[in-house]
Amino acid sequence: MNWAESGFEVFGLHVLWTDLVGSLAALIPVVLAMRKSIWNWPIQFVAAILLMMAYATIPAAGSVLKNAMMALLAIYGFWKWQRGIRDEGTVVIRRATSRERLGMLATIIGGSAVFWVLFYVTGWSWGEYSQPPEKYFLIAADAYIFVGGAVATWAMSRALVEFWIIWILVDLVGVPVAFRGGIYFNGSVYVIFFVLALVGFANWLKQSRAPEVAHA
Repeated sequence: MNWAESGFEVFGLHVLWTDLVGSLAALIPVVLAMRKSIWNWPIQFVAAILLMMAYATIPAAGSVLKNAMMALLAIYGFWKWQRGIRDEGTVVIRRATSRERLGMLATIIGGSAVFWVLFYVTGWSWGEYSQPPEKYFLIAADAYIFVGGAVATWAMSRALVEFWIIWILVDLVGVPVAFRGGIYFNGSVYVIFFVLALVGFANWLKQSRAPEVAHA
């Protein structure tokens, strides 16, 4: 067993250290994002790397790729917020335009379909080890988590209120997938994240600009 697979037992369940540390680190950016702190991005980067290693032990390709993508988007988000602070003096929160909302919805639906086919053909999804019809659902969940997580993080980098809603919808699938795959601590933490996301959405909505006054 390598260090990425090491952990400890809690009530007969094996908890990975990468799962524990990565999950706790993933909560911090949520709180910082609610406060519009740019430091949510570096912490989100570290959390994504740790969770990527944790999910790689299952394996769950969708979740591994999601966290790899989030690590890259964390770099982009840090740059985007830094530029916004430089130009505006703060991170300007806004609601997405109708075009942006349709674009995000189309990306999630279309992207999930594309990655379902990719995961099915390549066998990268951990759903590959299950029998139909559960196999098809788990592959779809992997694809949805990957695409939805990427879109949510992109929307957050642009300070769109809707990113909270997308994350909530991703978690509704991600939490049971985490529990089923043995990533117990991450699943538990994301239940807390779900509550924080509701609070964050309400907080950002109060501070947001109307979509017509914001530009891409």
